[in-house]
Amino acid sequence: MPWARIISGLIAIVLALGMTLLGGWYFTLGFSILVYLAQVEYFDLVRAKGNRPAGKTTIIVSQILLITATINTDLADAVLPVAGTFICFYLLFQPKLATISDISSSILGLFYGGYLPSYWIRLRSLESATASNLPLWGYWPQQWSNINLLPTGLQITLLAFGCIWAADIGAYTIGRLFGKTRLSDISPKKTVEGAIFGVFGSITIAILGARALAWPFWAILGSTLGLVIGIASLLGDLTESMMKRDAGVKDSGQLIPGHGGILDRADSYVFTAPLVYYFMTLLLPMIESL
Repeated sequence: MPWARIISGLIAIVLALGMTLLGGWYFTLGFSILVYLAQVEYFDLVRAKGNRPAGKTTIIVSQILLITATINTDLADAVLPVAGTFICFYLLFQPKLATISDISSSILGLFYGGYLPSYWIRLRSLESATASNLPLWGYWPQQWSNINLLPTGLQITLLAFGCIWAADIGAYTIGRLFGKTRLSDISPKKTVEGAIFGVFGSITIAILGARALAWPFWAILGSTLGLVIGIASLLGDLTESMMKRDAGVKDSGQLIPGHGGILDRADSYVFTAPLVYYFMTLLLPMIESL
């Protein structure tokens, strides 16, 4: 593995852990920067296909959506249709008539690049108000010996990150060393062997996390969460590869040495957050009430 890839990956992990631990507006600020950079790369891919999306408008309303998710998670869902309406209004009054592709690629940029990632803010915000011990709703652990004393949002966000990292590292390592069966023509380098081991790695971390957090039926719930995260991260990776393939580019950008662009690193996270959020807010409370 190239040293540039290793070093840049470690730096990214440190930054991600730092803003995740702090939570509150610190997490929102760091996450908003990532969303902005990712959407810029996405719209570059869209323009490479000859489309004329409402890039700036979509980026602005996406930032408003992230801010709203921090203030009130319930209002974030209301922002989505309003934001989509503004995007359509913008395209409607352009000098050159917008096409269906212009409209659909703009709305996808809002959904894929703004709305779905907002669930990470919602996830990290669970219990953040009551646990805050820093300005701007921030938090810093007073002790590290018992993870059960950490806010729920921090617990599950770190666990989800760990599952994604295990899936990515496992799939990459085993795929390079032992992979022989191509998984999909969308991404020729991905193998069935790597994908299976990646999902298995995600399940392993989730089971260990569920056990440590003393969830009821921890083996079953951990296996379920790990399976969901492993598959969702893989589908996110393939979706971004499909967009790059359609645009005729190898990487979405060159911001991260050895990794490509923000989208190349964040693709595994896009579809994961909503599933983990509803796992925590719907499924787990239902199981605990039995």
